[in-house]
Amino acid sequence: DNLIIADLRGVESHGAQRLKRYVKAIEKNAVNLRPNIRIERESKIHALLDGDEGLGQPVSYKAMKMAIDKAKENLFGMVGVRNSNHFGIAGHYSLMAVDEELIGISMTTTRPLVIPTWGIEKVIGTNPIAIGAPIEDMPPFLLDMATSVVSTGKFELYRRKDKPIPEGWGVDRYGEITTDPNEVLSEGAELPLGGIGEILGGHKGYGLSLVVDILSGVLTNATWSKWVKNTDEKNSNVGHMFIAINVEAFMPLEEFKRRMKEMIMDIKKSKAKEGKKIWYPGEKGALTAETRLKIGIPIYHKVLEEINEIAEKVGVEKLE
Repeated sequence: DNLIIADLRGVESHGAQRLKRYVKAIEKNAVNLRPNIRIERESKIHALLDGDEGLGQPVSYKAMKMAIDKAKENLFGMVGVRNSNHFGIAGHYSLMAVDEELIGISMTTTRPLVIPTWGIEKVIGTNPIAIGAPIEDMPPFLLDMATSVVSTGKFELYRRKDKPIPEGWGVDRYGEITTDPNEVLSEGAELPLGGIGEILGGHKGYGLSLVVDILSGVLTNATWSKWVKNTDEKNSNVGHMFIAINVEAFMPLEEFKRRMKEMIMDIKKSKAKEGKKIWYPGEKGALTAETRLKIGIPIYHKVLEEINEIAEKVGVEKLE
């Protein structure tokens, strides 16, 4: 579900192309295929789960479902996860809450891939955060973003296409801007949201990444980004945080959804640059999903080859 939702919404960096990554981790015994997911702490409004080194998606689904149930019953739910792995697209879990007419927030630590402001060593993660909210008669609001300029999957996508990355996405090992995705993914590093230095707000992306580390890593007794291991290593101890907020705690749901629509339409009706259109977060993804549900999901040849290699190895039917 997680991979398909990513591809449906046009987030190919977190879709089917990630299958190889998970299979590789399984082959190296870096993922526990039969985890004993345990509740370590719990109250009416919160919980802490231990993922027992399993895949990130199952424990994350369980955690957000718990947060949703708590929010429905007690207006608020906050569930942290420790001892997990990569959980895929963050927006999937926020949309779970939105589907239940709640506000949903999800975030996760990642392995160190990003430099802090003025640094040249990878010590912080891309640490994504997603926030979703329902809107009256419109696709939901969904801000799903890395706290780096782009997600790591985008670099992998450009590498697969053998194309240079845009300037300002990453640096080489000396901290100089590079357009080579291989350089960034090996000895170089990704840049925090805002880029190098403080002129365009790189310190803000750096700060946001640390906020995610605090809530998903430090608070859950997981590791923060510096200590998260590579996908194919054991004991990565990735941390996640899931929050569900019941709108009825503040106002009637229908009034909130109407106010959301009013706010969004104020923005969409404002003047735009000639030939351009103003979109709100989540709108493009929803329209892409609507189209792809009708015509299908496009897959890059390289990704298709990888899927078929995996299929042949494990003895399941290949894709045509």
